[in-house]
Amino acid sequence: MSSKQKITVIGLGAMGATIARLYLEQGHEVTIWNRSADKAAPLVAQGAVLADSAAAAVRASRVVLMCVYDYRAADAILGAEGVAAAMDGRLLVQLTTGSPRDARDAQAWAQRHGATFLEGAIQAAPEQMGQGDTPILMSGDEQVFRAVEPLLAVLGGGIVYLGEKISNAAAMDLATLSTIYGTMLGFLHGARVAESEGFDVAEFGRIVAGIMPTFAGFLQHEGSVIQSGDFKISQSPMRISVEATQRILQTARESGINSEFPAFAAGLFQRADAAGLGGEELAALIKLLRAPN
Repeated sequence: MSSKQKITVIGLGAMGATIARLYLEQGHEVTIWNRSADKAAPLVAQGAVLADSAAAAVRASRVVLMCVYDYRAADAILGAEGVAAAMDGRLLVQLTTGSPRDARDAQAWAQRHGATFLEGAIQAAPEQMGQGDTPILMSGDEQVFRAVEPLLAVLGGGIVYLGEKISNAAAMDLATLSTIYGTMLGFLHGARVAESEGFDVAEFGRIVAGIMPTFAGFLQHEGSVIQSGDFKISQSPMRISVEATQRILQTARESGINSEFPAFAAGLFQRADAAGLGGEELAALIKLLRAPN
């Protein structure tokens, strides 16, 4: 693949517009399309070509990157007049956030219309794009990925290829988001504990930031424990967390603050202890989560 390419970007929200701009700055020939054409003006001023339809945008380049609000929006665009026919011989790189099922359906659609397909998940904000460590998860045919990898590297240096199973990027995106949202819920509950005791919540945030590198190392260890299947105690016995989550719940109730999060956490750990997992490593909680609902 030569250094300068023709590339189409469909979707000009904050992320899509940033993607198009990064390619323009690297000297690539960029065709753009968006349902609201007014968003294209700044990019056209920088040298992008605004296509008059989604089909025309697809025809303009062999590599088509799509980044829209969700898969419902993506499907509507791909279903527009002429788009399916224009897709023949193209590579569609889907950077729209979706589920594993969305990825599988999108690959099947692309293959039916003569296109190759890669699924991607950007794990950064628009302002963080184009950096050496910008994390982007990718999955799909490895030969196709390796061919387009230099072009994708314009968007960030932290690309992680997760294999040929097309749903891998979407699945890992959801897995990491689950970690983030779980952490955020715990942080917000912690902020309420801090408030109820008269602490400076900004100081609480600084303390949390300080422990995060150590916590990340702990999570990495627990991931290795789960993968190994050996749950003998290595760093943190489950029983400690059974007691700790009960204390958090008791404190929330005594303080009169919202107790939904600690009640949920304490309930899970109580069930794990009742199932005989208290004497194993904390990661053994995964055994409870593996059980059918």
